[in-house]
Amino acid sequence: MDKAKRADKIATGILYTISGLIVAILAFLLLYILIRGLPHVSWEFLTSPSKAYQEGGGIGIQLFNSIYLLVITMIISLPISLGAGIYLSEYAKKNWLTNLIRTSIEILSSLPSVVVGLFGFLILVIQFGYGFSILSGALALTLFNLPLLTRNIEESLRAIHYTQREAGLALGLSRWETVTKIVVPDALPGILTGVILSSGRIFGEAAALIYTAGQSAPALDFTNLNPLSVSSPLSIFRQAETLAVHIWKINTEGTMPDGNAVSAGASAVLILAVLLFNFGARALGNRLHKKMTST
Repeated sequence: MDKAKRADKIATGILYTISGLIVAILAFLLLYILIRGLPHVSWEFLTSPSKAYQEGGGIGIQLFNSIYLLVITMIISLPISLGAGIYLSEYAKKNWLTNLIRTSIEILSSLPSVVVGLFGFLILVIQFGYGFSILSGALALTLFNLPLLTRNIEESLRAIHYTQREAGLALGLSRWETVTKIVVPDALPGILTGVILSSGRIFGEAAALIYTAGQSAPALDFTNLNPLSVSSPLSIFRQAETLAVHIWKINTEGTMPDGNAVSAGASAVLILAVLLFNFGARALGNRLHKKMTST
């Protein structure tokens, strides 16, 4: 008995040590990036355009491009993922076809983002003729985002107890009405959590966008709201260097005199945005779950 307790304490101590080491490494990386970058972050830095060969540039256009590209990507990918998740959870039968679909989703979710970017470059940029644009980047990120988002929605729907479905059918609702009026609303906290987490993943993506959205950030006329105009911020046919691509470009080209400061500040902003997505997802999910359980 003493040996069993001693072995249990040793195993517990090893697990705590490994967990503490992982947390310490992550905390060190985050603090290192934030301490180096936050002193360079200001309102002017967040709103002014970048400068390639002069000091004092900001990340205003790149930050806007990242947010706009995220919105377009989610507009495209969320309805598709929701439909696929509902089908796999509520309608698909267990056979070789659904097994093949789930296997394909697993394979797609494990693809490196650079492979998705090269695929987008060959198909969207060259074959379809969209060029380096927000549309090419959003479609490439949709391919990158669909597997994980679909799996998250499917698991969120499957987590709803079968008695909820039986209650809806017993009240005379059709299968589709049961899904849309009972199952999906009950699974909403998990679905929203997955959406926000995938948004953070998209926001920090760089490799797939280098080959699709481009590596330049043309000046934008925010008074021009014509989506067909290339200078309009709402255009989906213009090149759009995002924040993550901008960081990569600064560190590879080295044309900015204050490149280290701009890179550090942009990295800190990117880290804070991703942290905000993650903590926001947890807070919103918990709040919705408590609200739904209390009612």
